[in-house]
Amino acid sequence: MKSYSTVEVRFEDGIAWVAMNRPQKRNAISVEMAREMVEVFDALETDARCQVVVLTGTGDSFSAGMDLKDYFRATDGKSPVERARVYRLNAAWQWRGLLHYPNPTIAMVNGWCFGGAFTPLVACDLAVAADEATFGLSEINWGIIPAGVVCKAISTVMSQRDALYYIMTGETFDGKRAAELRLVNESVPRARLEARTRELAKTLMQKNPTVLRQAKTALRYSARMSWDEAADYLSAKSDQSTFMDPERGREEGMRQFLDEKSYKPGLGSYKRKR
Repeated sequence: MKSYSTVEVRFEDGIAWVAMNRPQKRNAISVEMAREMVEVFDALETDARCQVVVLTGTGDSFSAGMDLKDYFRATDGKSPVERARVYRLNAAWQWRGLLHYPNPTIAMVNGWCFGGAFTPLVACDLAVAADEATFGLSEINWGIIPAGVVCKAISTVMSQRDALYYIMTGETFDGKRAAELRLVNESVPRARLEARTRELAKTLMQKNPTVLRQAKTALRYSARMSWDEAADYLSAKSDQSTFMDPERGREEGMRQFLDEKSYKPGLGSYKRKR
């Protein structure tokens, strides 16, 4: 993979560590970063070295959110079409891409996380934060609302009361509070953050990748359906998964459980043939 100016990528035992890399700007998301992220995620989708993607930031920040100069002042004088192109580019990786990315994704919040950074954080499948990380929806403090799709993003993981509190007060909170709010799955001391994220990634890598992909897609779509619609969709999705799976995981898992009695589904995965 080629080098990028605002994104850092490294591979480690099936994990692609993708870092927003503008430490001098607290990894604020620029138009250039958006372009590079689109390219990076497109390349990783078919890269055999990547089984799980971890999204993080270099230095002591996850991301300070959108680069105000790039996304506001620099576009104020542009035509509606030009502005729409810039915002569409950002959406292409931050939520349209991440929400339905084929590989499992984990957000590792290592520090400062503000405003627009909440969107890719929420769009990742799972999230782990450092206890010491600082989160904030500070837009109210400088006269705008949390725009883009930040309000939508946080509404899918936080209660309305909690979301409104932080949107309306602009107060900051730490990783432990982020876990209580369900913005992240868990929070650990900064010294353990990378090790815990790696452990979680390796757990995901042990699962059947086809079924893992189908399972997360099923949840994303069925959450927006009625019960009747979901019942029909999930039945079809289950059949599709069985048809698509080159490992024949359903058959192998049932054979090992029912015939060999060699594992218990509630306590671990079936033994995969690699």
